[in-house]
Amino acid sequence: MSTIPDNPPIAVVGTSRWRDFLELTKPKVSLLIVFTAVVGMVLASPGLVPLPALIFGTLGIALASGSAAAFNHVLDRRIDEQMARTRLRPLPTGHLGRRQAVLFAALLGLASMLVLWLLVNGLTAALTFCSLIGYAMVYTVWLKHATPQNIVIGGAAGAAPPVLGWAAVTNTIDPHALLLFLIIFTWTPPHFWALAIARRDDYAKVGIPMLPVTHGIPYTRLQIVLYTILLVLSTLLPYLSGMSGLIYLTAALALNGRFLYYVLALRRGLRPELPMRTFKFSITYLMLLFAALILDHYFLFNV
Repeated sequence: MSTIPDNPPIAVVGTSRWRDFLELTKPKVSLLIVFTAVVGMVLASPGLVPLPALIFGTLGIALASGSAAAFNHVLDRRIDEQMARTRLRPLPTGHLGRRQAVLFAALLGLASMLVLWLLVNGLTAALTFCSLIGYAMVYTVWLKHATPQNIVIGGAAGAAPPVLGWAAVTNTIDPHALLLFLIIFTWTPPHFWALAIARRDDYAKVGIPMLPVTHGIPYTRLQIVLYTILLVLSTLLPYLSGMSGLIYLTAALALNGRFLYYVLALRRGLRPELPMRTFKFSITYLMLLFAALILDHYFLFNV
């Protein structure tokens, strides 16, 4: 069988080697992961976050996120060669070789475990390792190709960072940390399925059973609405449980209203650009929602 991709690699002139390695870590995704982990650390601390947990916990989780992303690049290389969205990544273009990427991913993963185990605590190291394996192996190798519910089941790995951050500070799995997990878990399907609608043809071409491919776009739009309703309900729990106050509640209601506007417009299929606009807003939504948690937390403890 020929190993030549349908779409030949496209050389990008002037890209330095360190940028290729950085791209393997999916820096924008990793930044969001690290941010939600830091939110977990902040909410676990009555005052300022203990400096060792903040520095080494953040570093270890960031390294693990980069490792998982790099393994994802390696395992998805052949798929990435065929998809318009991913064909300029370092492996499809030939900027980096497979062995280089595997070694880089393994070193990041090893460094992550050493930092977390030796300088944070064993619980955070174990939970982070499970998240890394869950995304890099279970989701990428199996779930992604096995079921249209791939992003729902695999979302558990992506929802773990606040729990990791909380554990880095307290060495426990707290019920409040699980509320943050629930928010990201219910946020993931509408976030990713909006992108999947926009990239449906790409996914269909490479045979990945994303929901818009297997069940059609109208059904996926309905599921986005239903999961967004679950998300809205989930975001009320920090206030109802006494974990946060009115600052967070006000921000959550405003952000939920805007998110519902997008997904309901998407449900009606009014404009072709709405899937990508919904996807992009969902990222802003999560960052602002978690920023409101930090603001509310420090306001509560300084009144």
